[in-house]
Amino acid sequence: MAAPRENVSLLFKLYCLAVMTLVAAAYTIALRYTRTSDRELYFSTTAVCITEVIKLLLSVGILAKETGSLGRFKASLRDNVLGSPKELMKLSVPSLVYAVQNNMAFLALSNLDAAVYQVTYQLKIPCTALCTVLMLNRTLSKLQWISVFMLCGGVILVQWKPAQATKVVVEQNPLLGFGAIAIAVLCSGFAGVYFEKVLKSSDTSLWVRNIQMYLSGIVVTLVGVYLSDGAEIKEKGFFYGYTYYVWFVIFLASVGGLYTSVVVKYTDNIMKGFSAAAAIVLSTIASVMLFGLQITPTFALGTLLVCVSIYLYGLPRQDTTSIQQGETASKERAMTSGW
Repeated sequence: MAAPRENVSLLFKLYCLAVMTLVAAAYTIALRYTRTSDRELYFSTTAVCITEVIKLLLSVGILAKETGSLGRFKASLRDNVLGSPKELMKLSVPSLVYAVQNNMAFLALSNLDAAVYQVTYQLKIPCTALCTVLMLNRTLSKLQWISVFMLCGGVILVQWKPAQATKVVVEQNPLLGFGAIAIAVLCSGFAGVYFEKVLKSSDTSLWVRNIQMYLSGIVVTLVGVYLSDGAEIKEKGFFYGYTYYVWFVIFLASVGGLYTSVVVKYTDNIMKGFSAAAAIVLSTIASVMLFGLQITPTFALGTLLVCVSIYLYGLPRQDTTSIQQGETASKERAMTSGW
């Protein structure tokens, strides 16, 4: 059953895309600063876990405001969260898949050259488009497919860094690396489109869906904290190395996560990908001013490709605010015109 179509203005969609892009760019710059400063390095796994907690609390607050009264708020939580384990399990799928994706990406980076990893990992962009077509019964025009692959090429060029010789010899398994990157790419496409399908296939509140997903996300990230840094955290403490800048990074990640879900709800995962690409360009330009990064011809060409692809994909196309049920409507029109 398709969800009722919500009337959302183009201005609101553009606003959400713009905020998501700017927050993502600011997050990249702030994260780089916290991971390269001279202070004690914090545990990234704990930061991810706290981000999930903050996103959960923010979603609970927004749901409380959306319901309008304490009674309706309690009823919504009782019916959709506490009393609906099936729905909780349904929303635990993307959390688990994203966890697999992150681990596979780390495994791939450990067994492939950075440049090879950088190029192959961008296949997640066309993979997301393919999942959108297969899982949501949606069609893309030839021009949109061209823009998707153009975006993929643009992101590769923007992030391209020539391989540098190193005296450190690290044993790598390229076959394992390519296998891991293939799984990571598939996980990225599937998880994003799966969440979009869940959001758009019912009239359940976006914030209820977020609460369901973040609850499972907290569990998954806590397991990650224990497995990755458990011994060191026990020795140094959960908040070791935290500064005001680290909390700012966590805040940006939390706000960005909420806006991402809004973008997926009211546009689609492919547009989310285009927004992420624009954020990469903005954060790289900011790095030129803040960290003295040099603009290269490949970066300039990549930026041009990203901008052109965003324009091409944004040309008038079908509505994506709800799940399309095959080609039923078009068939009915054909039958009607045949009478």
